[in-house]
Amino acid sequence: MSATTALPAAVPARRRRPRAQLRLYVGGAIVGTTILLALFAPLVAPYDPVVQELTRRLLPPAFMGGASDHLLGTDSLGRDTLSRLLYGARISLIVGLAAVFVQGGIGIPLGLLAGYRGKAWDMWLSRAMDIQLALPVLVLAIAILGILGPSLEKLILVLGITGWVVYARIARAASLALRETDLVTAARAIGARDIRVMARHVFPNSVTALSVVGTQQVAAMILAEAALSYLGLGVPSPTPSWGGMVVDGRNYIASAWWISTVPGVTIMFVVLGINLLGDWIADNMNPLMRRVS
Repeated sequence: MSATTALPAAVPARRRRPRAQLRLYVGGAIVGTTILLALFAPLVAPYDPVVQELTRRLLPPAFMGGASDHLLGTDSLGRDTLSRLLYGARISLIVGLAAVFVQGGIGIPLGLLAGYRGKAWDMWLSRAMDIQLALPVLVLAIAILGILGPSLEKLILVLGITGWVVYARIARAASLALRETDLVTAARAIGARDIRVMARHVFPNSVTALSVVGTQQVAAMILAEAALSYLGLGVPSPTPSWGGMVVDGRNYIASAWWISTVPGVTIMFVVLGINLLGDWIADNMNPLMRRVS
């Protein structure tokens, strides 16, 4: 009887496996290619991304009959779109990864401390999180960057400060669930300090959820960078960024659509690839969703 009840659960799990692997392959291919092109942009890019050549402005891509030496055309200042796209990948990845690192560096320790210590610690942090969540992240980032002025370092710092709540909530929930377990109780019984207990026992057991959220946040930060750059609050020109490239082409969308469309489509595919990897990580790190081998 137990064998017959186990089979129906195993069959759909096996059917889901190729789709899960497809997410890994597609997402990994997109993200891996983006990282490689960003790292080797000086070797791959055919031109300097900031050099202007006004005599070759608004050239269409090669597949539309444009010049063969500008595969994706040029912008309104004659800068090569492909070169700017490759160098812009560096900005997007740096902002995405660095902002997530700042968010985790702030939110995880605060969440672990609030959940583990409880009482006043938990109360004050919960109120701080409620206040932060009441403010739209993008609006808050716009306000701060509008005062401080745009730069890469300020952009990373602002996105990090405005996004720490996500990690704090997850770390707090994990700490609340684990602080009364036998493992933590035994560690305290032998005289382990609270910091050591949180670092050695509580935090490792919350890595699964934090990893999934971290992957999703990288995609969210890339979109936030593009949005802020579009509003003129991102990386200052002439440094290439995907959001800045979309801005450069908004006045030429009818006559030179590739200037905005190429970086826009690139953002879409990179974010899609990161989200596919995040879904795969979530399924494979969750014991309830692991595939039957």
